Amino acid sequence: MQWDVGFVGLAVLALVSLGFGLVAQLVIGRHAGRWIWLAAGAAYFVLGLVISEVWFGWATEEELQPNIDGLSFDEVLLGVIPGLIVVLVIRHFVRRRTRPSRHATLTS
Repeated sequence: MQWDVGFVGLAVLALVSLGFGLVAQLVIGRHAGRWIWLAAGAAYFVLGLVISEVWFGWATEEELQPNIDGLSFDEVLLGVIPGLIVVLVIRHFVRRRTRPSRHATLTS
């Protein structure tokens, strides 16, 4: 396998990953920790590389447009869908864990 993504493609992917991480932090909230944006952004970056270079790595530059310095940009955006599903599942479990139980509020 040959990796052909260049510096500009990696920079674009890093910016998209940073944006995804910040949105994930806003959706999940502070209850999951203040570094969840970094974990979500890093996971999206790795997922974007896999999508661009492994899943769609066989396609030529003409077949995948827009192609930003070897990065299949539209295909990388496909990772937003499973990423948001994971973020919403994490949000559900975090809010369930941090919500006080009914028994604790009734006895207070």
